[in-house]
Amino acid sequence: MASAIDTARLSLYARKFITLKQGGTKYGKAPHKPIFLLTLIELIEQQLITANRVVISPELVATFKENFALLVNAPNKDDFTQPFFYLKNEGFWFLKPNPGFLLDTYIRSVQTLSDRLDYAFFADDLYALLIDASARLQLKTLLLDTYFSATKAAYEQVKNAGRSYVQEVENYLLNERDMRYELTLPVADEETRFVRGGLFKKLVPKVYDFTCAISGMKVISSDGLSLVEACHIVPISVSGDDRVTNGIALCPNLHTAFDKGMIGVDERLRVVVSPSLADNMASSYNLKQFHGQPLRLPFGEVHYPEKEHFRWHLRERFRG
Repeated sequence: MASAIDTARLSLYARKFITLKQGGTKYGKAPHKPIFLLTLIELIEQQLITANRVVISPELVATFKENFALLVNAPNKDDFTQPFFYLKNEGFWFLKPNPGFLLDTYIRSVQTLSDRLDYAFFADDLYALLIDASARLQLKTLLLDTYFSATKAAYEQVKNAGRSYVQEVENYLLNERDMRYELTLPVADEETRFVRGGLFKKLVPKVYDFTCAISGMKVISSDGLSLVEACHIVPISVSGDDRVTNGIALCPNLHTAFDKGMIGVDERLRVVVSPSLADNMASSYNLKQFHGQPLRLPFGEVHYPEKEHFRWHLRERFRG
């Protein structure tokens, strides 16, 4: 049973939620803020947000874009950065910039905003309500009923079926695309590229068991951070391919060496080291120790790197 103070706070935020300041568009009031709040609530429910420190993650951006597509019938642009920034005008959402930056003017680019933001956070009393299942459900229902009564049923049908745009993108990047759920979003959209690029960085180390494919190094901190990085074989600017089959998990020094063409991978999926490389063979960090070594492959052949990508790298980047 909620306490009297909790009930009063819930009533306060219920009023705030149904009177959000919405900019005008030629299609009516902008729906971005209520959709953004619904998205934050959803990620709290899924335990993808577990503390009152919200960062711009691919899951957050993708879920917002999915919810926008499900709830808005008018051709409004689903600008994620708009509600992320302007929600601070409601008095319960705050932005903490990284040192040396200010966040006092609107930033349209999601990557730029992400680079300049340390984290965002709710007022403490609102966050306390949002981590309470009963209060969270009441606020979620209120948002849907107030702003999206016409599309609420279709939205809930998709959510209750366990369908997810994030999962759809992950399946595509993992080369395991499930055609069960198709949500069309603009591929050229900067926010969509942010989502796919962010998921690529997470999925490649995961399928390689957070182990460097060349050195075998595996270092994971107690909070789950890994030193292994996702490396594109053919740069995304050249190929447009951000599937894990165009990726390889490498530790930072080998990532740099691969990008600079100091090392490559041949037809037999064995490491080749540039003969023009001046290397200190006495050093335990020398690259020539890996020459001829077979690549450590990821889980499942569907995730294996494509040999054609390595052919391109040997032809275009490798210093032979």
